[in-house]
Amino acid sequence: MLYYNLSETRKSADWIAILLYALLVLMGEVSIIGACGNVSSFTDIFSFSQFYGKQLVWIGCASAIAFAMLKIDAKIFLVFSYFIYACAVALLVVTIAVATEIKGSRSWLVLGPVSLQPAEFAKFATALALARYMSRYDFNILKLKHFSMVCFILFLPVVCILLQNETGSALVYSIFILVFYREGLPDFFLFLFCWVIFLFILILRNASVSFDSGEQLGNVLAYGAIIVAEVVMTMLKEPNKRMWRIMFLCEFVVMFLVWVFNQFEWYHINYEYALMFLIGAGALFHLGCFLLYMAKRKIHLLISGILIFSVAYSFSVNHIFTEILQPHQQMRIKVTLGIEDDPYGAGYNVNQSKIAIGSGGFFGKGFLNGTQTKLRYVPEQHTDFIFCTVCEEFGFLGALSVVLLYLALIYRILYLAEHQKTEFSRIYGYCVACIFFFHLLINIGMVIGLMPVIGIPLPFFSYGGSSLWSFTILLFIFLCLDKNNK
Repeated sequence: MLYYNLSETRKSADWIAILLYALLVLMGEVSIIGACGNVSSFTDIFSFSQFYGKQLVWIGCASAIAFAMLKIDAKIFLVFSYFIYACAVALLVVTIAVATEIKGSRSWLVLGPVSLQPAEFAKFATALALARYMSRYDFNILKLKHFSMVCFILFLPVVCILLQNETGSALVYSIFILVFYREGLPDFFLFLFCWVIFLFILILRNASVSFDSGEQLGNVLAYGAIIVAEVVMTMLKEPNKRMWRIMFLCEFVVMFLVWVFNQFEWYHINYEYALMFLIGAGALFHLGCFLLYMAKRKIHLLISGILIFSVAYSFSVNHIFTEILQPHQQMRIKVTLGIEDDPYGAGYNVNQSKIAIGSGGFFGKGFLNGTQTKLRYVPEQHTDFIFCTVCEEFGFLGALSVVLLYLALIYRILYLAEHQKTEFSRIYGYCVACIFFFHLLINIGMVIGLMPVIGIPLPFFSYGGSSLWSFTILLFIFLCLDKNNK
């Protein structure tokens, strides 16, 4: 029951996805060899004292895992999805209790000569649990009971990972909002997710700039953005054009008078207080519209709630940044946003990575000819910063080829997901695609300096058994489900 014959597997397996996987793994091994840069002969590749030699062992094990995943009856993943999820969460809890601290985090279990990171394996376990629950026949993400349960499944491993001080791994789970959106989550939640990130960056980026009278530029810009968002939402959702035109005119007149009074020094009016007054008046206005029209104007209640939430969140941004994030995480975000310049501290890795990427040019310097790589200028180049090795040795063309291969794999997963016969397989497929997309976006973003350094590996490229095995299991569970679908 658990196994199919080899010919059936060969006919029904999706060989396009398997080929893309094999190419990425092979290119990852070549990149790790290049990152180490001390290969003198072909036999040295099999030296288990080097990272590339160890990676060959992980690749061999990953190949066996991939083959086993394709041979297993796909029903097993549906039946035991909750059990797999429970085991993953239990392993995360055990890791918190017994793991030793490595580079500030307690996320690694040492089992003899092998070190495993349970947070990596929790990704596919969470995806299975979400797919199982969301594929129920009566599931409706708009129901509070179902939405709360989905959030519980998602937040339980996130809390455990945060307690291990692995913020980067915990952030991966935020990408599941795209899966929820595919399964019926309203546009409002996706907007709110992007809105929270936008306000966070806007306030922090301008927090150090203040007017002579003491107002913080970050708060002024945030409150101004909230008012603009209020006007736009009213314009889009309120059919009564006269209503939003009058509201916009009143807000414009008030802010113009505040500017005139301050500009000609007739009387100083605090910009923050003036904007907060307008936001408060807007919230009361929309709340009044809702109470007057009730069912016909429910959108006004939503806008009023967004205004109140946005102001409350703006007050808490600095607290979240200074009290929740670790000092090194704060510095990395400041460097990324250009708030501070720390070329020999938090910004050292990124600066050296940019130098390596730029030195590769269009065609690259050639395999094992990267000077930045050979001289070990980029720390952790064989793990989180492996992409800069590709850029230096193979240039823009090599980097573009790698990105296109990833995008082809993600597209293939989405294509297969949309053609699944069961909701469980489709939802799991979207989870897989979203996880790969998040890792690709964040890892390459931090290597080129567009994202803060948060320790996100590049799938199939970064050195490490836990990462390679977890991504292999994540992908081949879906390919097993797809094979069963065929």
